[in-house]
Amino acid sequence: MAVRTELEAIKASIKSIELGEVNIEGDLSVSQLHQLKESLTRLGFEIINDKRIRLIEQIKNEIIALVHHSGEVLNQNLSFWLAEKMHYDYTYLSNLFSDVEGTTIEKYYIAQRIEKVKELLVYDEMSLSEIADKMGYSSAAYLSSQFKKITGFTPTHYKSIKETKRKKIDEL
Repeated sequence: MAVRTELEAIKASIKSIELGEVNIEGDLSVSQLHQLKESLTRLGFEIINDKRIRLIEQIKNEIIALVHHSGEVLNQNLSFWLAEKMHYDYTYLSNLFSDVEGTTIEKYYIAQRIEKVKELLVYDEMSLSEIADKMGYSSAAYLSSQFKKITGFTPTHYKSIKETKRKKIDEL
């Protein structure tokens, strides 16, 4: 909504706005582009014109949507899924991502999954086995081992740490 408001303020003709991407009709004038950059920067956004950077942002957005918002569990390789979703050869995507981000797509995907697991652990509404199943892990043991490898904590220890840091409403 914030981006739409700023585009409307400079009289840009909007075709579509999606997470991380805006399509407009025609080109913006130099003054419109400058005004838009300034207003978006104040809001914490930036304009990305570099095709490679846009592609990396699309990769990240697809993975975030898959892990955090879709509820879908991959029943195929991440590489195949992403290549199909992005309409690019996975080797190209992987090399580009690694060169620019300094990490692999697979590690980024694992990090996002672990963040989602942390969220589910803190909510304390599901058992570790249920979380493992929901997140597509083959077992709770495998989830625990990957969780410990990434965070340095077991899921149980992480959950207990979060509990001690949280204050009850009446203690605020």
